[in-house]
Amino acid sequence: MYLKNLSLINFKNYHEAELVCNDKVNCFVGDNGVGKTNLLDAIHYLSLCKSYFNSIDSQNIHFDAEFSVIQGSFIRGESEDFVYCGIQRNKRKVFKRNKKEYERLSDHIGLFPLVMISPADSSLITEGGEERRRFLNNVIAQYDKNYLENLIMYNRALTQRNRLLKDLSDTPGYDRDTLGIWDEQLIKYGEKIFESRREFINKIQPLFSDYYGFISGDREKALLNYESQLFSFNMREILEKTLHKDLLFQFTTSGIHKDDLLMNLGKYSLKKTGSQGQQKTYQVALKLAKFSFIREVTGVTPILLLDDIFDKFDLLRVEQIIKLVANDNFGQIFITDTNREHLQKILRRLNSDHKVFNILPDQKISEHYEKE
Repeated sequence: MYLKNLSLINFKNYHEAELVCNDKVNCFVGDNGVGKTNLLDAIHYLSLCKSYFNSIDSQNIHFDAEFSVIQGSFIRGESEDFVYCGIQRNKRKVFKRNKKEYERLSDHIGLFPLVMISPADSSLITEGGEERRRFLNNVIAQYDKNYLENLIMYNRALTQRNRLLKDLSDTPGYDRDTLGIWDEQLIKYGEKIFESRREFINKIQPLFSDYYGFISGDREKALLNYESQLFSFNMREILEKTLHKDLLFQFTTSGIHKDDLLMNLGKYSLKKTGSQGQQKTYQVALKLAKFSFIREVTGVTPILLLDDIFDKFDLLRVEQIIKLVANDNFGQIFITDTNREHLQKILRRLNSDHKVFNILPDQKISEHYEKE
């Protein structure tokens, strides 16, 4: 599977842009701020129906426009799929495949799998558990439709239960029957989500360890563990144990929406003791493990987006990453870099057909194709 072409109207800093992509390696070169990463984000939109960086769709429209359009064609085997994303201020986002509008965006997720590696991934390590849960959800939803449905239903029940808990704070008692309705929903969907996450982590852990060891030259042992209250209690027990606390705080204090991932180097916390290079190696290894896992489960090779990932890496780690992505297991790749000379060295080592797109300050794009 690969992206054949990309067309933008009023997307972020682009008034208009059109690209014909190489089915192997595509490079966006230019100074900081010219819009290289925005092109990757447009591809992310077509695959996963949303921006990688900004979840508010209207903020991705060019500042002086009322609408934005992203279009592209994906080749899957012998078939070609045309994908359209239209965004208007103060209106619902429109998403179409082959001119047919989706009733639910969730039906599109997983058709064109994609993995993005970006400096923004540092939030996986430095920020709270919400970022790491988002990572879990993003991966599993790309191959398991039931997981996405369970997650939607769980979050809907959680919202309703929290609303009821807040309303009950103004009354002398609480509505056990109504609260019980939402409890049953959280139990039903929460335990399914837990099992899916546990199974995923068990399978991705060895992939992740192998990638980290290869990139780092086996300098240290990286660990990834799933942390959830459901390892100790089932959802019903958790809700019963925390009912008084929930009523006091007016929201649901426990459940799978509090799950987390523990990231360590040996017995030490990566966040507290890891260097910038170690943290970035961890991020890249985790995303490459995600890539391999999706390919293994779905039988489809995801598109790989590499946004300025070679910054802060020593020569050994850069060389190891290049060896990995040059492997036949990887399909279409998009890379951004500010340094043309640096990128050319990388491309020579990749030994693959490639296109270089020069992104200029006025958003003009020139392209150059090379065949190895």
